[in-house]
Amino acid sequence: MVKHSSRIELKQSSLTANINFIKKIVGNDVIFSSVVKANAYGHGIHQFVKMAEKCGVRHFSVASSFEAEEVLEATDGKSTIMIMGIIYEEDLSWAIEHDIEFFVYNFERLPRALEAAKKVGKKAKVHIEVETGSNRTGMHKNEFPKALSFLKKNEDHLFFQGLCTHLGGAESQSNQFKIDKQKKRYKEFLKICKDKKTEPNIRHIACSAAALAMPDTVYDLIRVGVAQYGFWPSPEIYYQYLNENGKKSDASLKRIFSWKTDIMDIREVPEGDFIGYGTAFQASHKMNIAVIPLGYSNGYPRALSNRGYVLISGKKAPIVGLINMNLFMVDITHIPDANVGDEVVLIGRQKNNVINVSSFTNSTQLLNNEMLSRLPAAIPRTIVK
Repeated sequence: MVKHSSRIELKQSSLTANINFIKKIVGNDVIFSSVVKANAYGHGIHQFVKMAEKCGVRHFSVASSFEAEEVLEATDGKSTIMIMGIIYEEDLSWAIEHDIEFFVYNFERLPRALEAAKKVGKKAKVHIEVETGSNRTGMHKNEFPKALSFLKKNEDHLFFQGLCTHLGGAESQSNQFKIDKQKKRYKEFLKICKDKKTEPNIRHIACSAAALAMPDTVYDLIRVGVAQYGFWPSPEIYYQYLNENGKKSDASLKRIFSWKTDIMDIREVPEGDFIGYGTAFQASHKMNIAVIPLGYSNGYPRALSNRGYVLISGKKAPIVGLINMNLFMVDITHIPDANVGDEVVLIGRQKNNVINVSSFTNSTQLLNNEMLSRLPAAIPRTIVK
């Protein structure tokens, strides 16, 4: 097999630590749903699902039927898959056939799910997503009673698996007034269920931020995305945790992800010469540079031109010149022992130095999730201990 220009390593022990930490906060009786949308936040669905199952995770949430199929191929067949977003009408029968659960966010979806369930000869497991204040997706209160009546009338074909909503912005204290309204509205929907004697099998509204910081949002299931990958949802959630536990720092959430490549070539650049395209960088002295065999087509942000760093021999090597589609250069004048083929760490640790995802996001205005999810699926992912 030919070699890719970079590689990603995923640390199993870090994922185990992250999941155990989150479970310690929410309790072991709560279903832990691993959110693996966007190629498991760039970590790789096929590899990450196997890692999570090894940690005892048996529930996975995705954004589409396409992602659900990827999880289905990766799982050992004993886990539950839940589609939180788009599922096309032609995919409903496929989902029901494979016991894949899915969100229903408007009434019109229910008759279609019923038709598909009858066609397949199996019950459709539906989660009614309700609108509580995010105004993205969710069934409005005026059509909710009709939906409950429809579920009850067709309970031989439709199973009311869950009642859920999405808390938009739970990671920020500035949004707390909005989140409080959403929690209250969700309880109103639960009361309607009780009054109509049509209650869901499970209730769930908590994302990573809510699960870590808002105990009253933890019902029967939590949908954990960013936290399982080793990232606090926000500095506010992190400092709230420290304050509540009387700590000055905490390293319970551990990064799983490392991104590496190798030195492609080493060149001498005379004083006064330009490096790379255009005139973005001019050597003020004689320099040694290393050519790195990837660029923005591989998910490495072009905004890090003349700003970012990589690690070589445990030392930071600054990027010089513009990041190209498939190449960029770094200054290794201060690393005389560097050789062609040496390991280059783009994200991760090397000896006593580390480059975090935040090193990218602070410079490029990208979110952590945005940066990771943009990484091409073609980059090989390998699980390490």
